[in-house]
Amino acid sequence: MTIKFENICKFYDGAAAITDLNLHIQQGELLVLLGPSGSGKSTVLKMVNRMTSHDAGQIFFNGREINSFNIQDLRRRMGYAMQSVGLFPHRTVAHNIATVPKLLGWDAQRVQARVNELLKLLAMDPEQYASRYPHQLSGGQQQRVGVARALAADPDVLLMDEPFGALDPVTRAALQLALKKIHRATGKTILFVTHDIDEALLLATRIVLLNHGRIAQVGTPLELLQRPANEFVVNFLGRTDLGLKQLSLRSITSHIKAIEGIEPSHTVAHTATLREAISQMATLHVSSLSVVDESGTVLGQVKATDLLEN
Repeated sequence: MTIKFENICKFYDGAAAITDLNLHIQQGELLVLLGPSGSGKSTVLKMVNRMTSHDAGQIFFNGREINSFNIQDLRRRMGYAMQSVGLFPHRTVAHNIATVPKLLGWDAQRVQARVNELLKLLAMDPEQYASRYPHQLSGGQQQRVGVARALAADPDVLLMDEPFGALDPVTRAALQLALKKIHRATGKTILFVTHDIDEALLLATRIVLLNHGRIAQVGTPLELLQRPANEFVVNFLGRTDLGLKQLSLRSITSHIKAIEGIEPSHTVAHTATLREAISQMATLHVSSLSVVDESGTVLGQVKATDLLEN
């Protein structure tokens, strides 16, 4: 499902929060709305499901203006996950996830199958977690259940408003990887709000960088890093480490070469980024690593000199 903003403006107490926003979100994108506090990220997200109304312009959902929808019908086609998970405390995990499917009249067998499917997708064993209550879960587990609930009725679009912001770094990293897996597995259109640059670079197929309610730049993570549109973009992304951020977006795959001479004693996964491989070499005080696949089979090697070219 596509989403299109045409000349959108939003005002609060006479002050412009969003000014002349034009944006076309394609089916299957994981589009990240990035920017400093007060830049309008959450406002843009909330206008999509009419939690916030726009004051000028038009927003189209799959070619149809959103104000022409019954508001409940519109929201049921859009999953919503936020930082404060908002699980029902007196309902089990299974009942929380089943909320919207039950409202839609799904039969019990279909609901249970969907709950089990989503818990497995989010690495939570249904037998272990389905009957638990929110207070019996960690913060990261509660957030997984929140994402599962947002996905439960198989919505056309998933809206996520800084969903991992309150989590510790390890849990946050695990959920970011889980979201990438969900996106690959489902092909859902996802709008994701964050102020965290590294999170945006990791997740996004495209980034919309906002500043004072206006688009500063739209592009892939590499496009923003390699061709920043202006000084704001450069400074926001981090002038001194743009190169390192680029390394974190590039895979070592194209740099793997046949092993010549003695095989390096240390290994790196073939899924590693250039930054991860270089960091590992620096830690181990070596200049090359053997590259292995999931089964541990050696595919070749990578050398520091090759990884740092270009």
